[in-house]
Amino acid sequence: MDDPDGRGRAALIEDDAEFDARDAALLRAIARHGSVAKAASELGRSRARALSRIEALEAAFGELVERRRGGEGGGGSRVTDNGTGLLDRYGRLQAALTATAGVPETVLDGTVTGVSGELADVETPIGPVRGLHDGLATDEAVQVRVGADAVTVHAPDGDPEPGSTSARNRFEGRVSGTDPGETVHTIRVDVDGTAFRALITDESAIKLGVTAGHAVVLTWKATATRLVRETRR
Repeated sequence: MDDPDGRGRAALIEDDAEFDARDAALLRAIARHGSVAKAASELGRSRARALSRIEALEAAFGELVERRRGGEGGGGSRVTDNGTGLLDRYGRLQAALTATAGVPETVLDGTVTGVSGELADVETPIGPVRGLHDGLATDEAVQVRVGADAVTVHAPDGDPEPGSTSARNRFEGRVSGTDPGETVHTIRVDVDGTAFRALITDESAIKLGVTAGHAVVLTWKATATRLVRETRR
């Protein structure tokens, strides 16, 4: 789930699966209780939903929870070494993002072209963008703000089909520079003359082969896009 202020959150991404804070909480609860049912109960979730989520994650990240049926030694569940490793990776990413002071934003000027419930469509210099609004109306001037921690970077050949994910905003660009960190890198991407920034993990940077001039695709959710009313003179 996105943070209330519309900014992104720490997530490890593999194929189409995202491992985020809710998933980390589930694995930690299983490690504490030795039981999926007890972990789900502690977190206010159903056992069936917890099991379904674990199976979805394991399809992308490998075995995370070893489930043992009842018998002489009793039943129960334990987090595998792979699951513990994933928790460690997530913890390092979360700490790095938390320590990143003043996560940079990309700011675009635009004009609202349509409103549908809590979302609005905005025409910007790079094309249409969809985002959250608070009482905006058609033809209003706005600033579109996208946090670097909300943007997902894809290789062109690994780019999800439009409409296949909840990331409603999708733009092609080229890497113009990289600011490496110990765990998280900030990359700069030129999209039709607009400089976007995105945060990616060290392993993602290696997997994508991010270098200057490298073609990439940026996606981010409408709910991670803040629309701020702008007063123009």
